[in-house]
Amino acid sequence: DDSDAAPSGYSAFPPGAEYIDEPHNNIRKVIAKRLTESKRDVPHYYLSMDCNLDELVRLRTTINENVEKEAKISVNDFIIKAVAKALIDVPQANSAWADDYVRTFKHADVSMAVSTDKGLITPIVTRADVKSLSQVATEAKELAGRARANKLKPEEYQGGTFTVSNLGMFGIKHFTAIINPPQACILAVGGAQKHVVADGKGGFKEASVMTVTLSSDHRVLDGAVAAQWLNAFKKYIEKPALMLI
Repeated sequence: DDSDAAPSGYSAFPPGAEYIDEPHNNIRKVIAKRLTESKRDVPHYYLSMDCNLDELVRLRTTINENVEKEAKISVNDFIIKAVAKALIDVPQANSAWADDYVRTFKHADVSMAVSTDKGLITPIVTRADVKSLSQVATEAKELAGRARANKLKPEEYQGGTFTVSNLGMFGIKHFTAIINPPQACILAVGGAQKHVVADGKGGFKEASVMTVTLSSDHRVLDGAVAAQWLNAFKKYIEKPALMLI
């Protein structure tokens, strides 16, 4: 009698173990299939960079002190906009792999990873490169809310040209993320940490520093190009007024 046999892929459970089996929902099945294929078939590599958030925090504070509550801007909104601007500066990162060609997109459709009770979903802020920061903020907030309520339309989460995964709000300093094919890149964003940095005057000061890690598909872009994209992203984060023009 093999009625107590362990599920396929698992060794026998310890005798007397107590457990609950939760059947996979459709979203979890799709996530498992796509990310397993990505990690197995896509040649990932990873580059990390620190970004000083002091100027961004000051600008955000000024904006949010002068707008209505529903129009307030989050750090993640700045990140999405900075990603989009950097993708226009370095379009090789805004590409997708196909068997016979690499497709480079004209606009930045930024997918943002949102955790829901049914699994991870990635609603898309379309054409984030041509939208204002306030438009990006409004759209991101609305999409994330409907994602958590499981009310997204398929076209609102299928596609995208680049993904952002932000775990900073959970106290995570640094992590690496799995690319969402056929996209070529995903940016993993950690939370701000207090660092002592040079003040440019021969002394030192305390600064808020965010570590980001770019996972890239080596078939699409080489390390030097990924580094170029990260430097463009860093420029917009550290000089956030450039995102307003």
